[in-house]
Amino acid sequence: MTKEPWLDDDEQKAWRSYLLMNRTLETHLERHLQREFGLSKSDFEILVNLSESESGRMRAFELSRSTQWEKSRLSHHLTRMEKRGLIRKEACESRYPEIAITEQGLAAIKECAPAHAARVREFFVDVFGPERLAVLGEVSDEIVATIGKHCDTDCPPEVRGTS
Repeated sequence: MTKEPWLDDDEQKAWRSYLLMNRTLETHLERHLQREFGLSKSDFEILVNLSESESGRMRAFELSRSTQWEKSRLSHHLTRMEKRGLIRKEACESRYPEIAITEQGLAAIKECAPAHAARVREFFVDVFGPERLAVLGEVSDEIVATIGKHCDTDCPPEVRGTS
């Protein structure tokens, strides 16, 4: 690793291209979710997590961990989703309720997931191709691991993660 704090021209170009690609892709995908299915990216993320859990339910701290959201953001968003009938909060043995996907929420994710996956394939998977996609996956895992190590050793406690 270089000691130079500034990115050189090629590094800066690559970084900015990545930022633009990420923002453009996320915005495009979110607009389609909203326009075609009435779901926000946040709704989709919660519904995916719940629908992929064995029981269709998770504790709020598990959702917070998997989404990397702050406790208050998650709480406010879950309240909005509950009002729309996508999830429900159910009492359990713990002090805090479990979050369960409703039939309406399950129907929403089943309806939008194929179209969303097709767009991800068209604008991401197919553009990368299998070889570059495999490299991207490996590099992404390395970046996440590097950040994890940094957070475990060098980050002040208030930056180490969500509650």
